[in-house]
Amino acid sequence: MNNANANPVTVLIVSDIHFAGAAERARGSDYELAAIEKPLTRAVARAYRHHVWMRDPFARSPQFERFLKEAPTADLTVVNGDYTSDSAFIGLSDPAARESAAECLEKLRKRFGSGLQLVTGDHEAGKLTMFSGKGGMRLASWQATLDLGLKTLWQATAGNYVLLAVASPLIALPANLADTLPEERAEWERLRTAHMQEIRTAFAAIRPEQKILLFCHDPTALPFLAQEEAVRQRMGQIEHTIIGHLHTNLILWKSRLLSGIPPVSFLGRNVKKFTTALHQARLWRPFKVKLCPALAGIELLNDGGYFTVELDPAARRPAEFTFHPMPR
Repeated sequence: MNNANANPVTVLIVSDIHFAGAAERARGSDYELAAIEKPLTRAVARAYRHHVWMRDPFARSPQFERFLKEAPTADLTVVNGDYTSDSAFIGLSDPAARESAAECLEKLRKRFGSGLQLVTGDHEAGKLTMFSGKGGMRLASWQATLDLGLKTLWQATAGNYVLLAVASPLIALPANLADTLPEERAEWERLRTAHMQEIRTAFAAIRPEQKILLFCHDPTALPFLAQEEAVRQRMGQIEHTIIGHLHTNLILWKSRLLSGIPPVSFLGRNVKKFTTALHQARLWRPFKVKLCPALAGIELLNDGGYFTVELDPAARRPAEFTFHPMPR
């Protein structure tokens, strides 16, 4: 994949699979609602999930099986994070979530072989839930991602294209520090420092004639990347940054519409976290963000699917993205 005069290179991109193995399914599809203590909050969450987000979170798994059967052959397949339902909210340190991720990865590796590249999502590390405030990031979950073969950073070249993936949970750690356990924060900081050095080295090595496709699961990480001089020096070479996490272009559109709003700190931690992210969303623009929706989309729009991309190895023409909808 290094010859700039070679035939076009095809890339398959899928994101936010959220597969649920047997142990996670055994918890029941209302696992998130069961964790909410306040009845009114639970009622709001139920209505939101029923009408907007995903009525049955385990319905994503059949969609994944369908994708494995229908997806075309490509030179490279990139999975942009979130392999598990994370039904205990602590990432892969939960045995059931790790079982789901391992089964998902086994299916992906069997289907796509050596051309498979994996990006780390936030649900691999763990995260506090929006409505209940349960869960969070765990170092044991991070170690589990490494044990399952995920890398903090990888890159592949296709002629004059560089495909580069980074680990958004580490980059965005300053925004999510409250999701970590106090006794684990020093180690999280050490991991982040090491990863940021990895990123500086990778960007510095990119040649001026090369174009970049950057893979970063959670766009919350992008303003922190923008603070790095090595990244800013190559910003003009980034043709697209492919994100996941938001699940639907509706949320991406609203994020752009609300970008720059001031953080709201008096309505609780989650509101402060979301509004702070929106305040910084104006800094996403130079990264030329393109969302790969969740494979199963959301309930409201039934807008799931995946991308195929055709790359001209000489980079004489821009990457051509084709979206393949997979309505349920």
